[in-house]
Amino acid sequence: MIKKHSSFNIIFTRSLGLSAVICFVTSLSAQDTHFSQFYMSPLTQNPAMAGAVYEMEAYANVRNQWQSVASPYRTVAASYDMRFIKKKQKKGFWAAGVNLFNDKAGDVTIATTQVNLSVAYHVRLNDFNTLGAGVQAGFAQSALGSGTIRTGNQYNGLNYDPNLSTGEMLTNTTMTYPDAGAGLVWTYNNTTKAIMVSDNHDLKFSFGTSVMHVNQPAYSFYNDGEKLYMKYVIHGNGLISIPSSSLAVVPGFLYYRQGPEQEIYAGTLIRYKLKQDSKYTGRKKGAAISAGAFYRAGDGIAAATLLEYSNYAIGLSYDVNTSQLHTASSFRGGMEITLRFVNPNPFFN
Repeated sequence: MIKKHSSFNIIFTRSLGLSAVICFVTSLSAQDTHFSQFYMSPLTQNPAMAGAVYEMEAYANVRNQWQSVASPYRTVAASYDMRFIKKKQKKGFWAAGVNLFNDKAGDVTIATTQVNLSVAYHVRLNDFNTLGAGVQAGFAQSALGSGTIRTGNQYNGLNYDPNLSTGEMLTNTTMTYPDAGAGLVWTYNNTTKAIMVSDNHDLKFSFGTSVMHVNQPAYSFYNDGEKLYMKYVIHGNGLISIPSSSLAVVPGFLYYRQGPEQEIYAGTLIRYKLKQDSKYTGRKKGAAISAGAFYRAGDGIAAATLLEYSNYAIGLSYDVNTSQLHTASSFRGGMEITLRFVNPNPFFN
């Protein structure tokens, strides 16, 4: 019997974990970077989200994942979008945005950097509803870093031998490609006409769908003609205030389909409004705190919290891995931190 803490067992467990991660990444066929706080990264989901909810918004995201298994996957992202509104523009408005990210994955350090530009137009259906359409175009580069490639070919029957050949015949270590996407989004916001309503009356929804990588760019380090699968996205968010209280329910869901892989992610935050903005003096700043959880089907649970103060917000989340990978990850997934600035002030209705 192999002892629980033997050196062989440690090597085997870490190798199993590394192999699981490699298989996981391979099976996703270069599936896109995603965030547990997807509601804090709108342009990642849909180019039509540019200008859909706020007149101006900016986000910064940092995610650290799988540190307990192998070299961590680190993702840094940022986005900015704004509306172009004229005073007499009642039928609709244009909006534009930019988002970028840098992702470094695993022991091999596969680094991807991408920049996208989004343009959207939103039609005002009435005082509370808009319907928008957007397109996105960008440019990406992926490269293999200086990390060590380890494969099953280097297992000599007893342990890992770095002197054995990996068996990999890479034709290039860098690839660049253009990218494009398009989407639709519907929004409802009863605070756009704050009349004959009382405090904590907010009712807001957004529901959208998009197709990313519509040009299916070539994506392979082997020059074998493999292409990046198109990604189909359905997403939704809401804020439902509970009258005569300081509470609100903030549900959200996300569905991805990319090639043979899919992701179903849903959950809710419970929001407690600490104080409301002063509408007349502006001296009293609104604040709220939210906490909740989201479930990623077949993979894990993300606990999340969000602290809002006036135009600013900071979000924290942590993924608890529940898939078969938990044998190596010890249920630890990833930490995520997000910063947000929006205008107008969401507490000033």
